[in-house]
Amino acid sequence: MEREYVAIDLHARRSLIVRQNENGEEVSAVRIDNDPVALSLAVAEAGPNPEVAIEATYGWYWAVDALQAQGANVHLVHPSGLRWDDRRVKNDYRDCCEMLKRLRLDELPEAWIAPVGLRGLREMVRTRAKLVALRSGLKVQVHAVLAKHGIYPPVADLWGLSGSEWLDAVDLPAPYAFKVHGLLELIDTFGPQIDDYDHIIADWLRGDVGYHAIQHLNGVGPIMAAIFVAEIGDVHRFPNPEKLCSWAGLTPRLRESDTKTRMGHITKQGSVLVRWAAVEAVSHVRGTAKIKRDYQRIADRRGKRIAKVAAARRLLTLVYYGLRDGEIRSLTKANTG
Repeated sequence: MEREYVAIDLHARRSLIVRQNENGEEVSAVRIDNDPVALSLAVAEAGPNPEVAIEATYGWYWAVDALQAQGANVHLVHPSGLRWDDRRVKNDYRDCCEMLKRLRLDELPEAWIAPVGLRGLREMVRTRAKLVALRSGLKVQVHAVLAKHGIYPPVADLWGLSGSEWLDAVDLPAPYAFKVHGLLELIDTFGPQIDDYDHIIADWLRGDVGYHAIQHLNGVGPIMAAIFVAEIGDVHRFPNPEKLCSWAGLTPRLRESDTKTRMGHITKQGSVLVRWAAVEAVSHVRGTAKIKRDYQRIADRRGKRIAKVAAARRLLTLVYYGLRDGEIRSLTKANTG
């Protein structure tokens, strides 16, 4: 039986499925209502173990799981690598045809399909991060209300015991006092939820060797370590730490023309959460003793901002070895030397 290639343009409620043969000739193009059974029946017409390309768009989990359960060889397509915006005409059918052409030529910009268990861990880590961001936004609003009245907290931590007592005693006009009271109630509701996520994530990773290994790095505690483990996933998919840093968007853009080479700003492509965690981890303690020395050397020459990114890249390199080997040998040698 002639091999067929399938492309799926997935939407929230309906999807377009286009099939082509090895010569690029169209076999069928059907639109279905999103449902695992309908999807499986439509793809089953392509024969056993078809090559299927599907974009990593909103809600792709169920579709990929259904296709893999059916035996399809699924290629999850990275949206940014397709450069849809560069095309003059864009629609669902053309999107599918483009994916099929690249699939046959083995030129698809593929994303890694995380296993089901890891997706669950990612959901926990990402939700916790969003809750913390929401709580931080509420805290900023409290500070903004105080600033409008020229009131500035006498303590560094407004959310500690002394800070809370001071805030309760602040005399504000009725509308502003009402707003602050409501904000404080909302802030208090986030605390227990975040704590619950902390306990669940820690219990989930209790037996993960890499998770414990990377916590020996200064600045990498349980939360940062959980972000690295969940977002990076199987570190062996990266052949070296340079590939990991590139995936995290911590490497500079490179522009070459003839004999001229220019290094630009970092790409900022890839996992936002990993990039944030790496930079945050070195923001105060600067990582290991060597990273601290490198940071100072680069900061003296090129500025603190560039030095911080360079330090984050070096820290992520050590994270790579910690997750790969279950230990960071440079730290082990430093402690035993």
